[in-house]
Amino acid sequence: MIDGEYSPDNAPGAADASRGTGAPAPLPERASDTTADHPWPVHHLSAKIGDYVHRMGPVWVEGQVLRPSRWKNLVFFDLRDASENNTLGVSAPAPVLDRMGADLDDGSRVVVHARPRWWSRGGQLKLDAAEIRHAGVGDLLARIEALKEALAAEGLFDPERKRPLPLIPRTVGLVCATQGDAEHDVVVNATQRWPAVRFEIRRVSVQGTHAVREVTAALRELDALPEVDVIVVARGGGSFEDLIAFSDESLVRAAAAIETPLVSAIGHEKDSPVLDLVADYRASTPTDAGKRIVPDAAQERANLDQARRDMRAAIESRLDRAAQGLEQFRSRPVLAAPERMLDPHREQLGRAREAAGRALVSVLSHADATTRELAASLRALSPQGTLDRGYAIVRDAHGAVVRRASAVSTDDALGIRIAEGELDAVVTQSRPAQA
Repeated sequence: MIDGEYSPDNAPGAADASRGTGAPAPLPERASDTTADHPWPVHHLSAKIGDYVHRMGPVWVEGQVLRPSRWKNLVFFDLRDASENNTLGVSAPAPVLDRMGADLDDGSRVVVHARPRWWSRGGQLKLDAAEIRHAGVGDLLARIEALKEALAAEGLFDPERKRPLPLIPRTVGLVCATQGDAEHDVVVNATQRWPAVRFEIRRVSVQGTHAVREVTAALRELDALPEVDVIVVARGGGSFEDLIAFSDESLVRAAAAIETPLVSAIGHEKDSPVLDLVADYRASTPTDAGKRIVPDAAQERANLDQARRDMRAAIESRLDRAAQGLEQFRSRPVLAAPERMLDPHREQLGRAREAAGRALVSVLSHADATTRELAASLRALSPQGTLDRGYAIVRDAHGAVVRRASAVSTDDALGIRIAEGELDAVVTQSRPAQA
């Protein structure tokens, strides 16, 4: 019925007459006809909405897949708007998903050809999908892929650039959101493992128009602090669009330029931001980052205790082996009666002594005979031998040997050396030698 049209049902007093007769009052035909006294029941409004929705034709809609599940021959998931916090439920027969040729993963972007449907029982608007396609790489994704290729060509992703994280950092620099669980997850997990750890926290925007500038400034500020040994950039995940700031070229280059080791804890598994690739360590979540940046004090103490036990056991084992070796060495006969080692040498020494004695006797005997022969030769050659045979040596007053009679004159004094003793004489006559 059109507003303003006359009908017996909506004539003045008709409702009152109906109440008087006991017949149910007719429902208002249009929404504008409803009043507090004449409302529509919920089911009637739901049916009206369903009629309106079902008159819509199929529509192509793009969004992000959330919580996909499969039940018997049906597939269910939520389709989330990429830029607004709006979500619609989607259902599709399993063959529709099979025709995609790829898995329907949580977080993937798809284009769905579906007909809107109103579920009156639950009062929900859902989509019955007849076709699902993975969304093509848009301009934004294409730019990010190009950036990745350029930075990779520059070597910013090379493993050789990755710096090791300090074993025990003096201070941890933390860049996180002003609100959220990322800060709590990092700080709590780190202090539980290493209570002495200190934090220098910079709370910034981690999405939106100010995120790149604020995160970049926080990184440079923390890198300038000499006591900060490692920096963590943490965020509790989010959609690809929410994390787009962490793929900004200026932020990524600033992160690559800092000298302090960097941990990226963005926490998004499907669309890894470029910051993850340039960071020295990529943590899967802020909780993982809190556990990675510091050692576990309890575990380290346990390791030290175990190391002490291992060293003690190794030393004791070595001492035991040395003691056993010494005992075996001491039990040898040569050490039990060490003088027995001298027996063969004693016999050899006796034989050597006898041989040396014989050799010495032989040498001495030979030397004695030689000496006698030599003495005889010497005696034969000695002037004394000549004297012993009756000859004499005559010397003048000057001690010169007189060889010729003509060398002396009468009354010259002479000294005569004979075999035993000397004689003094005076020349009385000199005769020449006879032929």
